[in-house]
Amino acid sequence: MRTRTSPYGPPLGPALGLLLGLLLPLAGLFLPAGTAHAAENGTWGVFPTPPAGAAMTDRAYFFHQGAAGTTIGDSVTILNSSTKDLTFQVFATDAVNTPAGGAFALLPVETKPKDVGTWLALPKDTGTVTVPAKGRKDIPFTVKVPEDATPGDHVGGIVALNTEVEGVQKEGKVQVGVKRSVGARLYFRVPGPLTPGLSVEDVRVHRDAPLLPWVHDASATITYTLVNRGNVVIEPKVAVSAEGLFGRDVLSRPGRELRLTLLPGQRIEMAEPWPDAPQLDWVTVKVTAGAATYPDLDPSGGAEFVAVPWPAAGALLVLVGAATAAWVLRRRRRRDRELTRPVGDLAGTR
Repeated sequence: MRTRTSPYGPPLGPALGLLLGLLLPLAGLFLPAGTAHAAENGTWGVFPTPPAGAAMTDRAYFFHQGAAGTTIGDSVTILNSSTKDLTFQVFATDAVNTPAGGAFALLPVETKPKDVGTWLALPKDTGTVTVPAKGRKDIPFTVKVPEDATPGDHVGGIVALNTEVEGVQKEGKVQVGVKRSVGARLYFRVPGPLTPGLSVEDVRVHRDAPLLPWVHDASATITYTLVNRGNVVIEPKVAVSAEGLFGRDVLSRPGRELRLTLLPGQRIEMAEPWPDAPQLDWVTVKVTAGAATYPDLDPSGGAEFVAVPWPAAGALLVLVGAATAAWVLRRRRRRDRELTRPVGDLAGTR
């Protein structure tokens, strides 16, 4: 059984929703919840409500700060750019990083939030909201910080999930449809001790070498895991290097921004392609991470591997083995001939 996500391409900005499906009975629909795009998808958008007279994009995200026990108010706007009325399920939730690649994502409506998503309170009548064509809907909300809220960054968002099922197609005995959603991020900081933390773990190298060495370039993929072990958001940068035998530099990529937001407590797996990897060497790979905002962070991780053209080495071993066997066989036959010669032949004639 196969699911499909929305064919609508993502706009500028990372995806904000995790794809989950709702499997209905045989005659029903298989409805994957659509990816929540950042800010807008060309048909509708979700934005922090701008001040009167200001542009809709006056604030890209919600940014707030408040001590434990305080309550803060704000407003979110759903903008309908289409030519028909649209009905949305509006909800607040937590943010996560997708495990592979680290994209910013908001939990789908089926998953209950446990952090800042539980702090947000929308009006009771906004579970489902209809926004007129070419119109907008401003929805006030409050953020009530719990008394036991931990210091640091808490990240979530407000999502508008279109109730309309799009692109329904029959696949086997079920039908496949898509619901799309758009979400606005919310960053909330609780004052207190801030402890940035970052680690590099599980560095591995996956090689892909040609059967015959140096006929084609060998390639490799370096994978590693970044873990945010602190209580603040980090925008990591990563440098990758590798040394061969006798300390030779075989790879040197200086630190570069990954253009992602790593949330507290999240771990993500990243991949670094290496198209011209060594084909015959003993290699030590090192991955070093950091963050411009926190220059003291300098974690690293590494791995070693032996680059050997195994098919060619195997063929060489077979040839060496065959030559050795032939040499041993010749010596054995020569010895057998000498042992079976007559005594006179051995002694010679006088």
